[in-house]
Amino acid sequence: MFIIAEIAQAHNGSIQKVYDYIDALEETGIDAIKFQTHIAEAESSIHEPFRVKFSDQDATRFDYWKRMEFSKDQWIEIKKRCDTAGLEFMSSPFSNAAVDLLEEIGIQRYKIGSGEVNNFLLLEKIAATGKPVIVSSGMSSFAELDETVKFLKDKNVNFSILQCTTSYPTAPEQYGLNVIQELKDKYQVTIGYSDHSADIGTCIAATALGAEILEFHAVFNHTDFGPDATSSIEIKDIPVMVKSIRNITLSRKHPIDKSNNSQYAELKRIFEKSLSVNKTLPKGHILTFEDLEAKKPKGFGINASRFQSVIGRPITKELQKWDFLTESDIEHE
Repeated sequence: MFIIAEIAQAHNGSIQKVYDYIDALEETGIDAIKFQTHIAEAESSIHEPFRVKFSDQDATRFDYWKRMEFSKDQWIEIKKRCDTAGLEFMSSPFSNAAVDLLEEIGIQRYKIGSGEVNNFLLLEKIAATGKPVIVSSGMSSFAELDETVKFLKDKNVNFSILQCTTSYPTAPEQYGLNVIQELKDKYQVTIGYSDHSADIGTCIAATALGAEILEFHAVFNHTDFGPDATSSIEIKDIPVMVKSIRNITLSRKHPIDKSNNSQYAELKRIFEKSLSVNKTLPKGHILTFEDLEAKKPKGFGINASRFQSVIGRPITKELQKWDFLTESDIEHE
């Protein structure tokens, strides 16, 4: 299992806040921290309509992306901080220029955001690096994914796909957990889940359903400023989630064979039960259901599972209340 915590724009343009996030996430048990590399002039324009007025200090979305940029030297320091924390530095580029920048910084693999899945210009640029790619499928139909998968295969790119729903925050009826197996069956590659639900249970459920990569947004507090704050997992909750994910991953590697319970032979002898009588009964009494009880341990009387075989049979001797009922106590035809 590969677990990615995404900071995205939660830093709000502050390099110090980036460092604070890295330091905090170092203690959570994740594998990687993912950023978004934005170069406003290369990816956007003043005409971009999305979330224009969510920020009082940015007149346009372009202005917001500009404020989210870091210099090359700052990115180098961010990567160093991740390396020191033992966490893989990851980022999603949103332009070819961002790929050039990330190549200079040094990156092991690329994450493709949901809006870039059919941006074949960007995919061509990334494919040329020869590095692995994780594709988020949030806004893509299977027909669109088919095109992207073919493109990546033709370029011999090592890729994986994340089920994702582009809705912030994602409601339970939008999770699409069923798609995890559908993607596995259809594309025969590593499949994961990208979460925007702000609920630790979602990634845990995705793990149980076979996701091998998990990505989620991380935030110090849901009330923090930022476009993804309400769709993120609070850092204080991440260690519990990660522990559950690791445990489920381990359990999936060790399937239980329910056709063989020989390991429980001794426990079955202790906890399973033998038939007894719940009252004193005279010799010759015809046993009824109301005469019977089951008591531990197994092996001191007829197995409780066989109670039907003694009903209607006379007993061969007087039995005292709570005596075990044995084969010799029953008249056999």
